[in-house]
Amino acid sequence: MAKDPLELDPQNALQPQRGRLLVSGPYLPDPYFRRTVVLLCEHDEEGSFGFVLNRFVDLEIGDLVEGFPRIQTRISIGGPVQSGNLYYLHTIGTRLEGSQEVIAGVFMGGDFEQLRALLSADGTLAKHVRFFVGYSGWGKDQLSGEMDQKSWLVGPSTKQRIMNTKRDDLWAQTLRSMGGEFAPLAGFPEDPTLN
Repeated sequence: MAKDPLELDPQNALQPQRGRLLVSGPYLPDPYFRRTVVLLCEHDEEGSFGFVLNRFVDLEIGDLVEGFPRIQTRISIGGPVQSGNLYYLHTIGTRLEGSQEVIAGVFMGGDFEQLRALLSADGTLAKHVRFFVGYSGWGKDQLSGEMDQKSWLVGPSTKQRIMNTKRDDLWAQTLRSMGGEFAPLAGFPEDPTLN
């Protein structure tokens, strides 16, 4: 029997792991994570953490860090945990001491003063950095419980998808890229009671 093209509960073959995307299910009631895409930066038996890629705050980096060079960048709300702290992903690589590779070509953290100096010397490097206020975290077994409740789907990530801050349809676009059985979810109405 052929699969129903309007199936709204597709089976997710991928498991959470570092470098993969968590895509909130269309039924997730949590207003904070509704229609979000989270890059998992760590996932092990102790817990998980990552950054929401498609929520933004209307601030400039200079509003958050005194003396930081004026650069053109969109700042993301990485999650509700430690929302007073600034984090960053970048494609500068190991030239930024202390960086950790999340997926091929995308790194997390590193020496902040070195980053500040690089951006002061060449503001065009800002396109290689994504800043986040706060992060998203899950304690031991918490994410697996949410996966069992179908709150999250897991998809592959790419450097372009992670670093692009111009897309406003990342949630739907990511679902469509996960394959034909996930595509109908991208068109699921935000409030199905209004249909």
